[in-house]
Amino acid sequence: MEPVDRVEGRAIPFGRKNVDTDVIIPAHWLKTITREGLGAGAFETVRTEPGNVFDDPEFANAPILIAGDNFGCGSSREHAAWALLDLGIKAVIAPSFSDIFSGNAFKNGILTVALPQEQVDRLLEVAASDPVTIDLENQVVTTPFQDRFAFEIDAFRKHCLMEGLDEVGLTLARDAAIDTYEKRQASNMPWLAHGTERAA
Repeated sequence: MEPVDRVEGRAIPFGRKNVDTDVIIPAHWLKTITREGLGAGAFETVRTEPGNVFDDPEFANAPILIAGDNFGCGSSREHAAWALLDLGIKAVIAPSFSDIFSGNAFKNGILTVALPQEQVDRLLEVAASDPVTIDLENQVVTTPFQDRFAFEIDAFRKHCLMEGLDEVGLTLARDAAIDTYEKRQASNMPWLAHGTERAA
């Protein structure tokens, strides 16, 4: 997982409320056995609408998505986070998120920023023509017009995102402690290894 410290650039001014995971990535895309290529199916139904922001060249490769209240509701499919990543999204700003989606986003290195509706409305206005910056270390979203919106984030999630630690990375970071524990167990309870390679 890539570390997330600062996300800046154009932001897709989507703003729609109650966008569920089936809108983010339709069910027929779930047959894939890889995470790659899901960006092509991201917001597929929205992309059928004339003038949609996802196919607007002005927002090509934008790393930030600005959404509406209750973003990511519906099913628990992790493919939604994978599709956003494949689309190039590194952060989503919205008034609120589904808990399951927020957890999946975090586990895949996507920063979710919850801000009051009036601040999201202001960012939607700015995003139409100018970049937005999210400073995770200082927990603030800024614009070129001196807007400065502070946000809260769980300290553990902040640490993991800034260090680029997913669940595997967190485990590997405890490698020395795990090795010490296993050696102690092998010494104190040798019968546990009976019939395994460790018994040798």
